[in-house]
Formats: sequence, structure tokens, C-alpha cells
Amino acid sequence: MILLWMIVLLMAGGVLAWLAKRWHPVLPRWIALFAILTDLILACYLWLGTPTAVTGSSPWLVRLEIPWVPQWGVNFILALDGLSLLMLLLTFFLGALAVLISWREISTKSGFFYFNLLWVLAGITGVFLTMDLFLFYFFWEVMLIPMYFLIGVWGHANRNYAAYKFFLFTQASGLLMLLAILGLYFIHGSQTGIYTFNYFELLETTLDPLAARLLMFGFLAAFLVKLPVVPFHSWLPDAHSEAPTAGSIILAGLLLKTGAYGLLRFVLPLFPGAALEFAPWAMLLGVVGIIYGAILAFSQTDLKRLVAYTSVSHMGFVILGVFAFNEWALQGVVMQMIAHGLSTGALFVIAGFLYERLHTRDIQQMGGFWSKAPKMGVIALIFVMASLGLPGLGNFIAEFLTLVGSWQANNWLTVFATIGLVLATVYSLRIMQKVFYEPAPTDRPLPDLNARELLITLPMVVLILWLGLYPQPILDTARPSINQQLEAYQEPEVEEKKVVVAEVPEVELGIEKMSE
Repeated sequence: MILLWMIVLLMAGGVLAWLAKRWHPVLPRWIALFAILTDLILACYLWLGTPTAVTGSSPWLVRLEIPWVPQWGVNFILALDGLSLLMLLLTFFLGALAVLISWREISTKSGFFYFNLLWVLAGITGVFLTMDLFLFYFFWEVMLIPMYFLIGVWGHANRNYAAYKFFLFTQASGLLMLLAILGLYFIHGSQTGIYTFNYFELLETTLDPLAARLLMFGFLAAFLVKLPVVPFHSWLPDAHSEAPTAGSIILAGLLLKTGAYGLLRFVLPLFPGAALEFAPWAMLLGVVGIIYGAILAFSQTDLKRLVAYTSVSHMGFVILGVFAFNEWALQGVVMQMIAHGLSTGALFVIAGFLYERLHTRDIQQMGGFWSKAPKMGVIALIFVMASLGLPGLGNFIAEFLTLVGSWQANNWLTVFATIGLVLATVYSLRIMQKVFYEPAPTDRPLPDLNARELLITLPMVVLILWLGLYPQPILDTARPSINQQLEAYQEPEVEEKKVVVAEVPEVELGIEKMSE
């Protein structure tokens, strides 16, 4: 029941935070922080309390199944493995920081704001836990609508346009995924006589090549838009630049990761043959995104749009690694999901701090802040170095593993992907140069980070250093789940070897009889 309580706490906390605004204006933020920290403690308890289960033969640590609408084959199925656990830890950690960053930034309709924030996190938590495809689509939509309100109500000047664009892109692609889920549901029912949305039973569905391709593209539509992959990325810069700082953290750190998680959890295991056929094109899209996103990031003058395009570039490494089909690449994907969530989320935090002080995001109007705000400068430098993949920080481990794994799948695409590392150095150093080192166009004061802001940024610094210096706990936690995703691609090789071994003695025996 601990998995169910994680979702219930967030949903109930959101409703309570909304209602508590009537009693006291400060109560909603404390209720939101308490709900998220409680979930973070529960997730840490699961991680620290079950070390043997992570490295055991079965990747599943906790599983809950409750009949919901049995006549339709709908069940309330929640399950936790190493991959889900890592994503939950990231979700609750960044969720707590989102509350802290909004402590003073959000002053209007604060109760409704924390309601939407907690329900977005509840939807994300459900996506990472549910193993019933009907329930999965339900939570996929739950995280969409509150994010629309976060952007549309508390965003910046062009917030309505950005919110509508975000909603249309994600809603339209989500409906295609719903059609694919229903198609898989009816095909499995016609084959077995059992109509169910149970993920574990649907894994056994036999699909002809055409049906597998069509259904896979339905799932891909939702996941590639959410990731996002070029050319389905145009909603992201607008949503990031117009969202409040907490919304940008949730978008970059968590919502994009639901797309990557969907590729790992659903596309690879459900459609192995179709995924293999699509792999060269998917890897090509990843490389295009890496280079295209980096070039556009360098050309931006709006700091939040610049960081948004770096997400497009970094997520290109995710799709490159997912479709390489080996453990090195998939471990790199998991590391990239976590490290990118921390480093890019931190850059949005810095952008929020600067906007709060300067009321502008234009880097042409910044400069000379290193001497005025040295604490902010040092912390920004760490995360800029993480973004460009400096050894010793988490992003380097992620990109190194991804490139080593993708090299085994496609040499030339890996060579072009490494160009993205060079371009990342260019746009990352441009951030430091324009914001902190160049002479300021105007001599304006800039207060340094206060205690609350240090409380937000220092844990992110510690975690990105830990990921870069000692990533083994993350790799060990993710390994059983990754190996399970790869099983569908290893079985044909094993069968082929068995056939060869069985035929060799018969051939040799026939040769001996002919010689006699």
C-alpha cells in the first residue's frame, strides 16, 4: 500500500492546500512541502531498506494489484522496480525544490497554485508506478491539465499562447497513444479471449509486423512529443520561457523524463521487432536533435529559452541511447534522465533568481555579476560545467555511457553525436561569459544568494557531484530493470545458437556414413 499512499498524499495534500488558503495565506506552501517531503522519505526508505531485492533476479520490489472495473479488464496495478524508484526519488526531490523556489515568487492564488503543483507531481508519480495501461493513460492526462494551469495562470507575458500550445501538442499526441492502447487491448482479447489492460499480460501479445508498427507509432507519438524530439519540440521553448520557475523545473526535470520512461517501459518491451526496424531512424532523430538544439541554444538571448534548447539537445542523447539496445547505452539513458533533471533544473533556478532581481531574462542586459554575487557565480559555474559534460559531474557519466553504447550500434551516428559535446561547450561557456564575466551594460546592484536560495541550490550541487564521482549505486539500482527491457532482444540470438548446435552433430554423422 505504500505506493498507493505516495499518490494519495500528493492528491489529498493538493486539495488541502487549496482549501487552507481560506484559513491562512502561508498554510498552502507548508502543506505542499510536508506532503512532498513525506513522499521523499518513503522513497528513500524503499531505496535504503531493500538493497538485496534490487540486485536479485526479479526487478520488481513492490507490487500492488486491486480489481477496479474487472468486466472491462481494468485493474489498479502499481509496481516498483529500480527504474521507477530512481524516477520517484528525482520527482520528490525536485518537487520539494519547486515548492521552495515558489515560496516568495507566487503571491496570487497561492492555494490553487500548490494544488496544481501537487497534482502534476501526483500524475508523474502515477506514470512511473502504474502497470495498467488504462490507468497509465489516466495519470498521463492528470499531469497534463495542472501543468496547463501552472503556465497559463502564473506564467509571464505570453503565457496563454504557451499554455495552449503545450496543451494541444501533448493532448493530440496522447490521444494517438490512447488509440494504440485500445488497439493492443482488442488484439490481445481476440487472441486469448481475455480483454485486459494489464501490462504484464499484454507483453505476451503476438503482433504481426504491420500492427506492431502502427501501435508502436501511437505510443511513440506521445513519448517523442513529451521528450521532445525534433521536429516535435516547438512547444518546449515557449512553455519554458513563459512558465514560472517552479513550472520550468517540473517541465525540464520531470515531464520530459516521462517520455524517456515511456520509451524504456513500453516501446522496447511491447514492440521489440518494430523498435529494431525503427532504430536507425530514431537514432538519426536523436543526433539531429543534439546538434540542432545546441545551435539554437547558442543563438538565444533569452536565458530561459537558451536553457530550454539545451534540453532539446540533451534529450537527443536519450533517444540515441534507447534505440542502441545494449546495457551501456540504457544505463547512460537513466543517468542522463537524472543528471539532466538536476543540472538543467538548477539552471532554471538560477534564471529565476536573476529574473527576480533584474526583471529581465535578456542576457544582453546582464554582465559583471561574478564580483557582485560570487556565491551565485560559483554555483552557476558548477551547473554550466555539468551541462557541457565536464568529467567529475553527473552529465559526463551519462553522455560517456550513452556514446559507448551507441558506438556498438552505429559508429557514424555516434561520431556526429559527439559534435554535440563540442557545441555544448560553446553555448555553456557563453552563459558564463554573458551573465557573469563580460562588463555590465549598466551598473545595477545584484544581491547574492540568501539562506533560502542556498538551501535550494546546495543539495543540487552535492547530488550532481555525487553522480559524477560515485554513480555505482544508481547503476546497480537500474541494472535489473534495464536487463529485463533487453530480454526481448536477446532471446532470438539464444534460439539461433541452439539451432546451430543441434544441427552440427547430424551433419557430421551424415558425412561419416557417406565415407563408409
